[in-house]
Amino acid sequence: MSKKLLLKDAHVEGIRYFDVYRKQGGYEAVEKALKMTTDEVLEEVKTSGLRGRGGAGFPTGMKWSFLAKPEGVPRHLVVNADESEPGTFKDRYLMEFIPHLLIEGMIISSYTLGANTSYIYIRGEYSWIPDILEEAIEEAKKAGFLGKNILGTGFDLEIYVQRGAGAYICGEETALLESLEGKRGNPRLKPPFPAVKGLWERPTVVNNVETIAAVVPIINITGAEYAKIGVGRSTGTKLISACGNINKPGVYEIDMTISVEEFIYSEEYCGGIPNGKKLKACIPGGSSVPILPANLLLKTINGEPRLMNYESLADGGFATGTMMGSGGFEVLDEDQCVVEHTMTLARFYNHESCGQCTPCREGTGWMYKILKKIDAGKGTLADIDLLWDIQRKIEGNTICPLGDAAAWPVAAAIRHFRDEFEWHVNNPELCLTQNYGLANYADPIPVVAGN
Repeated sequence: MSKKLLLKDAHVEGIRYFDVYRKQGGYEAVEKALKMTTDEVLEEVKTSGLRGRGGAGFPTGMKWSFLAKPEGVPRHLVVNADESEPGTFKDRYLMEFIPHLLIEGMIISSYTLGANTSYIYIRGEYSWIPDILEEAIEEAKKAGFLGKNILGTGFDLEIYVQRGAGAYICGEETALLESLEGKRGNPRLKPPFPAVKGLWERPTVVNNVETIAAVVPIINITGAEYAKIGVGRSTGTKLISACGNINKPGVYEIDMTISVEEFIYSEEYCGGIPNGKKLKACIPGGSSVPILPANLLLKTINGEPRLMNYESLADGGFATGTMMGSGGFEVLDEDQCVVEHTMTLARFYNHESCGQCTPCREGTGWMYKILKKIDAGKGTLADIDLLWDIQRKIEGNTICPLGDAAAWPVAAAIRHFRDEFEWHVNNPELCLTQNYGLANYADPIPVVAGN
């Protein structure tokens, strides 16, 4: 069984409420942290090796250390709860069922950063969760863990919940800050970075829900012990949102030493693929990361088992690898159509583009139209090459990563499944009633000796 840090008490009835959470050891990390100096807490987070769990995987302690500290200027912590990446729902689980874990993590993090006012910016579609969070905040305040002079330490903190309006773009930290300030959620040019000029031009740290929640076990067990879990730079545990063609969809906590094959097929996790179907492909980190065919998903190009961690999933670069991303693990079986799936993602990114950058505004719509044409059996071979050219001109040419997020799924689909695209073109009537199937996607890739 894998080690549980974040979900260890998820099974406890009533864990959503302060009294039950407290009985399970809740807020002991706050009591411990407030007896430490802010530098000591920061050092624990650095020692832990915790990386941002929202997708980028940037070292959290290092990010915190970049925070500017001008004299007399307030600082802020903003929790990015705008979980809009298709296939990702782990943060929702934490906020809905263990909200005090997030609140506790925010208290410790805010103390470390010197922030006296912190915010949770939550996805608009999570309409029922702000009430849960606000109830937890009130419970914590009544118990003396929020408000003025917390536990007699002289540290003050207020936490506010801000509902978004349902825009994927507001998951990007600067667009989130614009929205939090009451403006249209368009990404900002960087620099200046939020650590220098963020919310209301004040130094600000923006971190994902899971990242802030992970601060609690780090303080409880120490950063050194946390760093012993996992492998290499992939320390600690990671929440995975598993969905698609699997027997047991849900949120799982892994320690990043297990293989992708074990995660998909073991009864402890996804429980295999329904109806004895074969694995065709998987998007392991949310819709924006490259899709991989089965033969590259289960093993790296060198024939080694691919593990569920940042480094192993990225092994081979985008040519033969992918990314951990946000941990949205989407499994496709042999009956799924990659062309249709890619078209669906392209439609999503076209709809969610803020329109600020020309390559993204025009390119996402163009890709969607071409993919829709190919999926309908009306495409040409030249359309496939055109798709490749368009995504190449979007990637890296926009203010924020949404352009990359739209381009990478298309690029990976063509890179690994071009024969399926060509089959749609060459079989315009058949593709309307039948899927291409598995072809060679599950076959092992031959490894050349010496490579």
